[in-house]
Amino acid sequence: MEKRLDSALQNSITGHAKCVVIGLNWTYVEGPVGAGIVHTPARGTEGCRSLPEPGNYQGRALADIARLTASKNIFERVLGFAAINANHNRFDLKGASVNGLDIIHPRSEHPVIIGRFPRLDKRLPGAAVIERNPYPGEYPMEAAADLLPAADFIAITASTVSNGTLSKILTLTPKTAFTVLVGPSAPLSPVLFDLGIDALSGLVPHDLNATAQCIAEGGTVSALKAFGRYVTIFR
Repeated sequence: MEKRLDSALQNSITGHAKCVVIGLNWTYVEGPVGAGIVHTPARGTEGCRSLPEPGNYQGRALADIARLTASKNIFERVLGFAAINANHNRFDLKGASVNGLDIIHPRSEHPVIIGRFPRLDKRLPGAAVIERNPYPGEYPMEAAADLLPAADFIAITASTVSNGTLSKILTLTPKTAFTVLVGPSAPLSPVLFDLGIDALSGLVPHDLNATAQCIAEGGTVSALKAFGRYVTIFR
């Protein structure tokens, strides 16, 4: 399923990369109609190695960069997904100006969150949080098989698209649950609705120079928000 999803997201990509930045926390690709942001893998992650063609990504066709999602180099894979987002997360995209976490009903009986988000304890107290490296009070990924089938609201970090775990998570997600893919790296493409996702919530940059500089200087999500807007689209 992962290969089919990547292929579907790559359809109709045009134009060339105007700017490419690989920062400490985020990877950025700017195209003619949009800009894509994807979480940069942490150094030490399995498969981490230097990029094979530094200095040669900017100016390349976005479609060529997007095909790097099949690369064995994890940094190139992320670069590929950033190119995909540069095509789908368009500057003129219409949608609700809300954070995807805020559309999850606070009175939900069984909310499950895949990934760690800021201030989650205040936004959704009592939610079950599943993390690869869980803190006290959180659950490991192995718990997803038990927690997800009973969930009524589910928020999934958009990083699962680039790390290849989204499809497996969705196989455990009940059709009755309201499911949102959320995070700056969410591809805002209706293609994902075909997988059973109900809402997509991402970040569309509007101050491109500031966004690129912020990412180059190690900026986090809180810093990036000043240079973009939340966009949430629904099925």
